[in-house]
Amino acid sequence: MSGAQTMTAPADRPEREWLWRLALLIGPLVAALAIGGLILLAMGVNPFNYYAYVFERAILRPSGLEATLTRMGPLLLIAASLIVAFRAGIWNLGGDGQFLLAAVIVAAVTPLLYTAGVPIWLTLAIGLVIGAIVGALWSILPALLKAWQGINEIITTLMMSFLGVSFANVLVKLAFLDPATTTPQTRTLPVDGRLPRLFDTTVSSGLIIGLVVVVAVHLMMTRSSFGMRLRVVGANPRAAIHAGLSVPRLTIAVFAISAALAGLAGAVDITGTQGNVRADWNPAYSLTVVPLVFLARLNGFGSIAYVFLFSALTIGAESAARRLGVPSFFSLVIVALLLITLGLAEYSDTRRKAGKLH
Repeated sequence: MSGAQTMTAPADRPEREWLWRLALLIGPLVAALAIGGLILLAMGVNPFNYYAYVFERAILRPSGLEATLTRMGPLLLIAASLIVAFRAGIWNLGGDGQFLLAAVIVAAVTPLLYTAGVPIWLTLAIGLVIGAIVGALWSILPALLKAWQGINEIITTLMMSFLGVSFANVLVKLAFLDPATTTPQTRTLPVDGRLPRLFDTTVSSGLIIGLVVVVAVHLMMTRSSFGMRLRVVGANPRAAIHAGLSVPRLTIAVFAISAALAGLAGAVDITGTQGNVRADWNPAYSLTVVPLVFLARLNGFGSIAYVFLFSALTIGAESAARRLGVPSFFSLVIVALLLITLGLAEYSDTRRKAGKLH
């Protein structure tokens, strides 16, 4: 009997480990939704009705599903931006400034190109490239300070994000103001000049851009030698130096790639969906996507799933705000709860690993 137990024990351990990994992946989401349900009860709203309504509006309805998929485009690019930075051990928290500043510049340039008769495909290509360049340029200062002075990038990227958002609003209200409208906003890129729709639907092809980029980033960071060098720099800079790697250059490369993807997200949102930028508009996608990326364990494919769920939640929440009286920003409450439950899950995992060592 004891021999049988000894033989089956090794087979049980991988299974238990797999179940634990699955719990760490799904548990925080389930816990966040459950706590959110308690908050809804306190507000006098049936949580089952709320979540069912959100699911029906955002996924089951064709129009809602198309809106969900369209919103995924820029969010996936933000996720790719964060995966590059976090896997390399760098906290690029300036994505919102990089995103918005790129969006404003693209919203100012692309309508002018369209009006000047530039081919639509070239207008869109120029817009996407400009977005990526603007995002990368806005990360130069934090990158140099981190690479050559060792200054904490959390502080510098957050400061640059605040400056980027403020500067973007100034540009909208002054330099790029559309004189033909009474509402402070940039000129509008016409619908027929935006990214093409997919398969006779309203889904923007920005979704394809986001999917391709996030998969490419995942493969680059996990399968390529360049990605391995970036991970080594983030995990142990001293070991990277001993291995002959140029830590400052690789650090700057991480900032450039991450910020360029955030800027590209802004360009995709403008050329695919928004068409212009209104004064004081800031969707704050970057900080919102952070917990989704961590829930996915910095895995590109897992990030796609969580971005889809979050997109559905936000689209459904907008409808629920009108029908059920729940504020549309309740989706942000769910994100905040995700941060808390994710932190608790990481703490439990750390304690579990420490217990195994002892």
